Amino acid sequence: MLNYPFLLYFGLILSCVVLCSAGYLTVSIEPLPPTVIGDTVTLKCNFQTDGNLREIVWFQVMEGGNAKQKIFTYDAMYNTSYTHMEDGHRREDLVYQSTVRLPEVKMDDDGLYECHVGIYDRSSRDKVILASSSITLTVIVPPKSISVEVANSPAPFSRYEAQNFTLVCTVKGAKPAPVVYFKRDGELIDVFPAVQSSSSVGYQNKGSGPDKTSARSPAGLWSSQVLTKADLDDTKLQKSQSLLEQEEKSTQLSQNGPDALQQEEEEESKLKPEPTTEVIPETVVSREFPRWVQSSDPLYYFQHWQQATGDGTMEVKAMLTWSLNPQLDNEALFSCEVKHPALSMPMQAEVTLAAPRGPKLTMTPSKAKVGDTVRITVQGFQLGPSATEVFPEPMFTWTRVGGSLLDGTEKHDGRELVLERVPAELNGSMFRCTAQNPLGSTDTHTRLIVFDNPRLKKEKEHYVAINAGARQHSILLKSILLLLRLTCELT
Repeated sequence: MLNYPFLLYFGLILSCVVLCSAGYLTVSIEPLPPTVIGDTVTLKCNFQTDGNLREIVWFQVMEGGNAKQKIFTYDAMYNTSYTHMEDGHRREDLVYQSTVRLPEVKMDDDGLYECHVGIYDRSSRDKVILASSSITLTVIVPPKSISVEVANSPAPFSRYEAQNFTLVCTVKGAKPAPVVYFKRDGELIDVFPAVQSSSSVGYQNKGSGPDKTSARSPAGLWSSQVLTKADLDDTKLQKSQSLLEQEEKSTQLSQNGPDALQQEEEEESKLKPEPTTEVIPETVVSREFPRWVQSSDPLYYFQHWQQATGDGTMEVKAMLTWSLNPQLDNEALFSCEVKHPALSMPMQAEVTLAAPRGPKLTMTPSKAKVGDTVRITVQGFQLGPSATEVFPEPMFTWTRVGGSLLDGTEKHDGRELVLERVPAELNGSMFRCTAQNPLGSTDTHTRLIVFDNPRLKKEKEHYVAINAGARQHSILLKSILLLLRLTCELT
């Protein structure tokens, strides 16, 4: 009779033999950095085993994990390999490593990949042990285009009222969404961020201070709720503190009841000074400079958002808003720059703010005749040393000095003024062209000289001669008819 310890020892040895005969298999895929579209990437699947290899299968997971497509298969039984990938996709097969090479990566190659390895069980040739590993291939795309334009352009110039000015930077065709920031004259602008949505891509500041939140005002502009000391001067800080004290008092009074509120009003009425009459001197407003006091270091408000496009890339819009100062901002260079992992250096678009000055007018034909169609066109402007064009696009308004235009209207908007079939009465008329954008306004005049038209004169003379001949022919015909009538009566 066998004792119990011997049976237990024999059972452990038997189970160890079965488990050890099953073999082991570990599979792992080497990590990959993000791959720029168009580059070549190699997927590497490493596995260790003490068994005999059965097969290696690569899958590309598609449709959010609902479908898998075989891209490579290695069958050890037949010692053959078969690829389901495109002809341009090459591969290499090693005993302990399987690699799949993807040349010229496209957007469709982005996603999850799985490597499945099977080995034969030592105990049974019909049994296969499987193991797998997965990796995500991230395909990144550099921005295709970047542009800067002005919101609400064209816009008029105001000499007596400060205006908010907004630059809009649009970046298209990037994946993932890039980081967008603005510079002025080559220096990074210290922006004051507005409310950011959940899909925003972040912002950059000169300083690394705490996050600032803000809310949108009823007028549609983004303003801040939380300000730092650097953003306010002492006057604004004192004003803010006094407002906070008034809010605290009103809160306490509302909690204490109406009696406390009435008592507080009586105390305020006692402290109020009696009204006095003050003589306000006459203010002379200069027509050459704005009447408002403008800070040389304005606050720049920044907001941006992003949205996905149909091709899987992102479109990002960034807005920079500040109170425009025509004296300081004229001929200032603003640039929108983009940082993206697929770019070796920032991508940028530059614009130079410039007020229109010295418009150049052309008139065709140069010598207008009566009855001609005259076109007066703005061909360009006199630009400063740093400006290549007038930006933002100016507004053009045409008027006739001392009268209305040929069609009876008071003014005409557009770069070109067309006068059809000019009459002789317009000879010597003066036309004014006003060009303006938010940075400035300028006027230029041109005089229309209308010459006689020989062709029209000949046609008029010919028409008069025809009319005279027709009248003579009519008189002769009437005379002949009268003579025939008299002859008939006498006979």
